[in-house]
Amino acid sequence: MERALAGAPEFDLYRPAEEHDMLRDAVRSLAEAKIEPFAAEVDEEARFPQEALDALVTNDLHAVHVPEAYGGAGADALATVIVIEEIARVCASSSLIPAVNKLGSLPLMLSASEELKAKYLTPLARGEAMFSYCLSEPEAGSDAAGMKTRAVRDGDSYVLNGVKRWITNAGISEYYTVMAVTDPEKRSKGISAFVVEKSDEGVSFGAPEKKLGIKGSPTREVYLDNVRIPADRMIGAEGTGFATAMKTLDHTRITIAAQALGIAQGALDYAKGYVRERKQFGKPVADFQGVQFMLADMAMKIEAARQLTYAAAATSERGGADLTFQGAAAKCFASDTAMEVTTDAVQLLGGYGYTRDYPVERMMRDAKITQIYEGTNQVQRIVMARNLP
Repeated sequence: MERALAGAPEFDLYRPAEEHDMLRDAVRSLAEAKIEPFAAEVDEEARFPQEALDALVTNDLHAVHVPEAYGGAGADALATVIVIEEIARVCASSSLIPAVNKLGSLPLMLSASEELKAKYLTPLARGEAMFSYCLSEPEAGSDAAGMKTRAVRDGDSYVLNGVKRWITNAGISEYYTVMAVTDPEKRSKGISAFVVEKSDEGVSFGAPEKKLGIKGSPTREVYLDNVRIPADRMIGAEGTGFATAMKTLDHTRITIAAQALGIAQGALDYAKGYVRERKQFGKPVADFQGVQFMLADMAMKIEAARQLTYAAAATSERGGADLTFQGAAAKCFASDTAMEVTTDAVQLLGGYGYTRDYPVERMMRDAKITQIYEGTNQVQRIVMARNLP
């Protein structure tokens, strides 16, 4: 064994590259300086975090996944995860800017014509527009293939009618990747993907949902009322939209894992600092063994979630065959961890943790959605069971 190992080529043991560490430091500094100061206000007022968008666009961090060919940073999947993680550490709502820009535009990167990519990815890279993803409907959540939104061919156009629900950043984004039925007889194989613009006639939005968490990221219904778009705005071939949607989620569930990871890390960091300063019975709360055990468990689970998420990001970048399993596993485990860690963080702060004067209650509320969107964790377990390595 030793002789075999001695002759092996040199390689880095598993770890992010130095460039990834430098990126983390830069994003953390930016997030703490430009995003964190507004996080509580954004949550309290349920307003879009414009300060975060401005800071991210200025520093080319709003859509780092866009390839260099379209003016983007060309960041790999792990770099994208790190950006989202570090933003979520201080403000989960703001982390949805780079996360949803990837979710909305990845179908184009996977399946669109070169002309369509250039038309829409270039302004996204410049920070002139944001992208949203329209899959879910009032009667089609986990059963996305049961959607009712129709796209009917009419000459050189398609006419879209329907309602999309739970659309993140709806009304803010300029561009929307919309899944619609082009052949009702074929169920999932009769679904196609299109780019719809906010300015298209017949596009409108519902009132913002009143949510438990991520209040700074607007969630609205998108109404499509005889929306006529050029046929060349179809993403890929007719009938391939559902397959593109599922491939997209394989990659982007990892960004939700990153968001959950960041929320959990932010909660641990705050709770850790608090219990070191807070004194009871004449000594810091952190000196009590019961508290130390809680902190150790929180840190252990976060690190396990991080390793799973980073490994999934590496698989996403390589295009590994087990991506579907790894993406689902990372999203499921990291979001369950975030919910547990934020709940424990509130507990560690006692009564103070239950008030809005401290950020952990916001983090606890924000964490919950990571167990629900881009596929509930119950669905993730179904996905994993069907794709066991």
